[in-house]
Amino acid sequence: MRAVTYSAYGTDNSGLEVTEVDRPKLAPGSVLIEVRAAGVNPVDWKVMAGGLDPLIETVFPVIPGWDVAGTVVEVGLDTPEFAVGDEVLAYARKETLHAGTFAELVAVPADYVARKPAGLSWEEAAGLPLAGGTALRTLDRVGLSEGETVLIHGAAGGVGSLAVQIAVARGARVIGTASQRNHDFLAGLGAEPVEYGDGLADRVRALAPDGVDAVADLVGGQLTTTLAVLKDGGRHASIADGSVGEHGGSVVWVRPDGAETARLAELAEAGRLKVEIAGTFTLDRVGEAFDLSRAGHTRGKLIIVP
Repeated sequence: MRAVTYSAYGTDNSGLEVTEVDRPKLAPGSVLIEVRAAGVNPVDWKVMAGGLDPLIETVFPVIPGWDVAGTVVEVGLDTPEFAVGDEVLAYARKETLHAGTFAELVAVPADYVARKPAGLSWEEAAGLPLAGGTALRTLDRVGLSEGETVLIHGAAGGVGSLAVQIAVARGARVIGTASQRNHDFLAGLGAEPVEYGDGLADRVRALAPDGVDAVADLVGGQLTTTLAVLKDGGRHASIADGSVGEHGGSVVWVRPDGAETARLAELAEAGRLKVEIAGTFTLDRVGEAFDLSRAGHTRGKLIIVP
């Protein structure tokens, strides 16, 4: 089958190539998915640069990609949860970094997998599991509930835009940081946008003079502002800044969880969660998608289609 691979760590895209690789083996309790779309996430190029080498074993050649939406074409032994022909989505990370989702086929443990809502396009479904799971887990970690005010750093990105919608669906007031060009977009999602950069704490305080109940840092480097605007007893978490743990916050690392992905799918099916698609790329253009992701100004999700 065709897949994107790289055979050594690198900080640019020069090692990416489309190659023929073996069809995945299908373990008991797993499903083989024909990939219709796969989401791009910053972790993809960070992994390629060796950024997770201290944490996760890497087996070369690596097929990048952690999100998938597609059709089940084979089920493993003792896998009654799914059948051939089921349309599904999953956050498909394994114990080692080797067989990712930028390929024609991927084998995924069944307990990572959820059913795709009929009203969701393949591209939207592929953009949901990792980014949505990260957003959901972060808001769960800070215990966000109805009537509270949350500040979301990086609110217009792939994770941030989903976090805004999940928070709004919970009945929370959302203040979201973004560049001016994304303010109308955030307002349309139900957030109160503020410009990031110097003076951010003052701008947040102007909207919430008594401080905010919770902060979700989805970009990193925001601890000073977070602590300046957080109420006494407020909660905060970050997906990109390990130092928050030294200041009463939580560090979030999303785990593959089909039940969690199903929660996201239910919100999407109910019209409470929309995946913004920033661009779609074929396998031979993965490098272009990585460049856009590295630049850090993408609104919504970048998607790979085999």
